[in-house]
Amino acid sequence: MAKTITIRIDDDTYEILRRAADGERRSISNFIEYATLSYVTREVHVSNEEMSEILSDASLVKGLKRGLDDVKKGRYAVVG
Repeated sequence: MAKTITIRIDDDTYEILRRAADGERRSISNFIEYATLSYVTREVHVSNEEMSEILSDASLVKGLKRGLDDVKKGRYAVVG
């Protein structure tokens, strides 16, 4: 089932989104959905080849596991 979300953006951002949506003959809502999905699948998704490369790096995997263990034990600090 479709969900409704509310976002707050400045006028310049709205204008950019409106023009982009018009250029693709989409509603602003549909354009934002399309652009978001496009970004997430392109930037967040890890290909099988990339995942194999990550998992083959024993030092990296060891460090990631150690970091996850630290987080689980509360040994971390938020820097901001």
